[in-house]
Amino acid sequence: MMHSRLRHYLQDNATWLGAGVLLTFMSSFGQTFFISIFSGEIRAEFGLSHGAWGSLYSLGTTVSAVVMIWAGALTDTFRVRTLGPVVLAGLALAALCMALNRWLILLPVVIFLLRLFGQGMSTHLALVAMTRWFTVTRGRALSIASTGFAMGEALLPLIFVAAMAFLDWRWLWVIAAGITLLGIPALTRMLRQERTPQSLASEYSAAGMQGHHWTRREALFHPLFWFMAPALLGPSAFITAFFFHQVHLAEIKGWQHIELVALFPVFTGVSLLSMFAAGWALDKWGTARMMPFYQLPMSVGFVILSTTGSIGGALAALVFLGLTVGANNTLPSAFWAEFYGTRHIGAIKAMATAVMVLGSAIGPGLTGVLIDQGVSLNTQFLWIGGFFVLVCLLAWVGITRAARTL
Repeated sequence: MMHSRLRHYLQDNATWLGAGVLLTFMSSFGQTFFISIFSGEIRAEFGLSHGAWGSLYSLGTTVSAVVMIWAGALTDTFRVRTLGPVVLAGLALAALCMALNRWLILLPVVIFLLRLFGQGMSTHLALVAMTRWFTVTRGRALSIASTGFAMGEALLPLIFVAAMAFLDWRWLWVIAAGITLLGIPALTRMLRQERTPQSLASEYSAAGMQGHHWTRREALFHPLFWFMAPALLGPSAFITAFFFHQVHLAEIKGWQHIELVALFPVFTGVSLLSMFAAGWALDKWGTARMMPFYQLPMSVGFVILSTTGSIGGALAALVFLGLTVGANNTLPSAFWAEFYGTRHIGAIKAMATAVMVLGSAIGPGLTGVLIDQGVSLNTQFLWIGGFFVLVCLLAWVGITRAARTL
């Protein structure tokens, strides 16, 4: 019975869910896990130290976070079938720039474009669309659309690292640009009819706290946004830092880098399971009960990473990290819609996405500087574990106060 219902749901909504999966998958070409595959080649090409490469990466990412505040709000004005092809064309152009660029001064500009159109707008567009188009099954829709992230994480590093044995790294960026361009006709075809029972029309929009549709300005002046800001920043900052410093981590732990990378599919698998479980749970119970606690496994994961010396310990840590990362793909997007309404969700979520992108800029830069100052990753990971406990406490205080007005 349940399988039959799910099959009908997928059939009825295949084109809209497919558009979400396509956009989240394409975002991979602007995500840290993909760009960092080429870190060695980029540093060698431009003569950069670890610290200099980390700083340039943080600079490009920070500027993309600022631009996201404006660009993300466009989703309240334009339909996905209009914005989507523009975003994918921008991402393809960014990948082509990475392939062709020979000047160090332009490297932060290329990173900015990859991060804005990939990690920023492709992700934002997909998740805002799911939040707006689906109301009763919002959690399920967000979970299904987010499988694109998992597919990208699981497939692209393996394929492109293997291909590097045969092709120059610059040609691989040309291939990435080509794949992204192929996504444009596919997306246009899926969204020929951009409508569902919960389409853009205001009569279908769902209100938030106090039965009100909050504008971005109102949300920014409401304390709940600031209680939640560390919960937006944290996972993005420190998961990015973990992936960014994976080679260094393996070195200090005495592991082969390939041993650590071999565990990543487990991390992806756990995050996928967690993502679907969180989607099901939020459709059943709403986000208010879950948001204060879902980052506790990440705290446990970083403490294990800090204290373990064995590759088995690393596996356990990645399981805990995956639990939070999976839930993080669905819960925050649904949270903004539930508490602030859907009419201005593009602008509000653009602000939240900007905070998330800023986190991914801060993480590698901050941890890199601390490594240079002699603070080991082991010590840092212990601090990060403590930080996530604080994050959960702040979220609990903010949501407990705000939930009374839902």
